[in-house]
Amino acid sequence: MDSHILIPITLFACLTYAFVYLVKAVVDARMRSLLARSGASEELLRSILAGEEQQRRFNSLRWGVSLVAVALGFGVIQMFGPSSELTPGAIAVLAGAVGAGQLAFFAISAKFNPGNQMRV
Repeated sequence: MDSHILIPITLFACLTYAFVYLVKAVVDARMRSLLARSGASEELLRSILAGEEQQRRFNSLRWGVSLVAVALGFGVIQMFGPSSELTPGAIAVLAGAVGAGQLAFFAISAKFNPGNQMRV
């Protein structure tokens, strides 16, 4: 694939992600301010903020574990078949690595949060 095609596609993906993240941040901030103005208890606001922080940490953990698993998958592909072609076996190794990373995340998060049900 030529770089003159790949660059606009990548730029579109990055701008779309940035826009979605910005809208989510504005909506979340607006919701928190409306909750604070409506006279919600301070304990409720603290629990909401603590839950959001824990969710952010779990998301970071999920991405970290998944990316490490993908890196290991690429390493396995390179070790057993160093070719420049994309084969179904290589795709299967990467898909399996991502699945293993997600399962590892689930196990780690269940270990850190045993009393609560995990929202996935």
